[in-house]
Parts: sequence; C-alpha cells; structure tokens
Amino acid sequence: MTIHGPADGWVESPDGRRFWGRAGAAGLLAIDADDRVLLQHRAEWSHFGGTWGLPGGARQFDESAVEGALRESGEEAAVPGESLRLLFASALDLGFWSYSTIVARVVTPFDAVVADAESLELRWVPRAEIDGLSLHPGFATSWPGLAGYLDLDVRLVVDAANVVGSRPDGWWRDRAGAATRLLGGLAAAQTVGLPASLVLDESPQGPGAPTSWWPETTVVLEGEARAAESSDAAIDVLRAPGDGDGAIVAHVEQLTQRSPEARVVVVTADRELAGRVERLGASVVGPRRLLDALASD
Repeated sequence: MTIHGPADGWVESPDGRRFWGRAGAAGLLAIDADDRVLLQHRAEWSHFGGTWGLPGGARQFDESAVEGALRESGEEAAVPGESLRLLFASALDLGFWSYSTIVARVVTPFDAVVADAESLELRWVPRAEIDGLSLHPGFATSWPGLAGYLDLDVRLVVDAANVVGSRPDGWWRDRAGAATRLLGGLAAAQTVGLPASLVLDESPQGPGAPTSWWPETTVVLEGEARAAESSDAAIDVLRAPGDGDGAIVAHVEQLTQRSPEARVVVVTADRELAGRVERLGASVVGPRRLLDALASD
C-alpha cells in the first residue's frame, strides 16, 4: 500500500536513537561559483540545535529524495530549484530510515532567505571554512566524503546506435523510434540520477560517497536515428551528419581539450571506437550497464 502525504515524526532505532522523518529525510548541498556552500544554523529547539547543517528535512511518502530536498530547501531557505544543476546524491540507508544528500551546483546566483523558524541563520560558507564550524553530527560525518567529489566534472557520451543495437527488440524496423525510446529512458533517469558506479571507476564507499550521479549527457545519433525526438533539454542530442563513430571521437576530443580534468565516459561495445576514445583519455562502459540502469529507474 502506498502512503501519501506528510511524514513528520520520529523513527526510533533498535538502540534507542531517534531520526526525523517517517519516510526518511533529505537535504540540499548547494555550492556556488565562489566555492561556497549554503549552510543552515539550526534553531536551538531543533534536533542538534545550534549546529550547522544543510537545509532539508523529512520527505513525504510520495516524493523522491530530490523532490524532498528541493521542497524543504525552498521552504526553509527560499532556494529556487531552477537555479540549480544537480551533480550527485549520497544516501545513508539504515534499513529502517534513510537520509539523502542532494548535491547541486548553483548556475544562477540567488539570495537565501530564512523562511521559517527552523533556522537561526543561513550563510554561504567558503568550503575551506566549513570544518571550523560546529557541525550537525550527521553532516560532520559525511562532509569529507562529499567534499571529495564536488570538483568532479562527469560527461557521459552515448553511442546510441551501439546501445540500441545491443538488444534484439526489433529496433531495425524503426531506428528513429528505438532512439526516441532510449532518449526517453535517459530523460526519465533525470528524476533520480544514474548509478554512480556507471560513471565512476568503481562503486564509491564510505560516508558521503555518491550513490547516484547526474552527468552532462550527450547522445550521438546517426543515419535514420537522427529523426529521433527528444523533449528533455538536459540531454544534449548530437545528430551526426555522417559517421557516428567519427562524431563521437570528435566530441570526446573536444571535451577533453576544453576540460582536461573532466571524466568522460563513453557508452559503447564497439572495440575500435573504444580504443580511439580511450587514447583520448576517456573511459568506456558497455551498453548493458546503461540499459540495466535505465530499467531499474
């Protein structure tokens, strides 16, 4: 049975500890262009009052972690969701309760405003000064792990022809339709992100380690698939005028030259193409891993 509505209330662990949010909780870590993080000085009456942490709170039963973090930060600090670009999420799952940290880059500056009684103050704190504050214990535990991924720029490049062609579902009868379905799956993944293990070398471990990621994604279409339709502006569609492999290599070369520190991941099972992009510094994952990730969303 699906439960809807507010989930304010305490959850008690077997050892007697209490956690706020009967459906779990979520918070927003927003970092701006000046390398500052938006922190909330918690009201004295609140749980761990007087400490500094992230805007956030109890999720509702019928909302995702992203929706909960954006709603709570909007209610507490007037954070406009449209001013953010999602980067990654980190989830602490205790079985009986969970907390998700949604990390986002500020793309349009805004002024945070104390919008309810849960905050003594809101402050944009330089990253280097965060450790000097009295932090909420949960945030203090996760902050070192979160901080280690804040500068990682992940770009995903999808070889649509190879991904679509990796499963015999009749794609050859309607290449544009098959590509449209792939684009739709990637768009749907924007709700919860892709598994971090898909775009990182291995599954990150420890407090604050990413569990989901929102990479900047480019899907390369060739031939009849160029007629595919995409309605999500978050997915960049590159319609190759000729050879798709050549367009992918050129795009990867452009990315690696423009942002040498970026992590570029190409989804393909084409060995020749894989070798070409790996020589440019990109990593390669197979289509099955992407398709499995999309199927699980």
